[in-house]
Amino acid sequence: GARGSALLYDVPGARIDTAGRGPHPFGTGPWRAPGANMNIFAIESQIDLMASAAGADPVEFRLRHLRDERMRRALRAAADAFGWQPAAAPSRRGFGVACGLDAGTCVASIAQVRVDADRGVVVVPRIVCAQDMGIVVNPLGAKMQIEGGLAMGLGYVLSEELRFRGGEILDRNFDTYDITRFATAPRVEAVLVYNRELAPRGGGEPSITTTGAVVANAFFDATGVRLYRLPMTPERIRRALAPRQW
Repeated sequence: GARGSALLYDVPGARIDTAGRGPHPFGTGPWRAPGANMNIFAIESQIDLMASAAGADPVEFRLRHLRDERMRRALRAAADAFGWQPAAAPSRRGFGVACGLDAGTCVASIAQVRVDADRGVVVVPRIVCAQDMGIVVNPLGAKMQIEGGLAMGLGYVLSEELRFRGGEILDRNFDTYDITRFATAPRVEAVLVYNRELAPRGGGEPSITTTGAVVANAFFDATGVRLYRLPMTPERIRRALAPRQW
């Protein structure tokens, strides 16, 4: 949850408040990590805000404040696989970083995005995702789980918006509820962080949880504009970019 991921960081004066208007009006049983998705989106967006305000590289800023050595190893592994070169955001490269802790697994993701301001479209050509999930019994299966989790996560980040009016669900099929397709899926590089000291932990769900933050942070790096609401629909993107020239 929020507190578990936030406690990864040693930040003076940190305070976490939760707010809500009661339970979601519809069941979320088939969805994976519905709480962690939004909590990590908020936490990692805030960490990115702080890094930018400090004029610090977002990877180095996280490493400076991370308590958990497992998480530090995962972030370094992701940065190495990505070929990360330090720069403060917004660097206009379209690179984003996000870390999270879910199902006992430390996950670090780095994404590249391209933004079409006129169409209000974000394209994600590449994501690197490193996970310390303890002992990995089936490496190929674990990487497939990471890839599937990222594909699911990109759906909720970019297009999957469930519209409803009162108790009536307005999106009833896939003609209006748009999921990630092969044509739009990025190149995914799944990195398994070797750890023989920990029994197997979660494999498929953790990669979902950082997807919102990693794409939003990459969007900020590309445009200098921060998005605070998901999914990143064309209307929201165009509205966010309209007052600015970049």
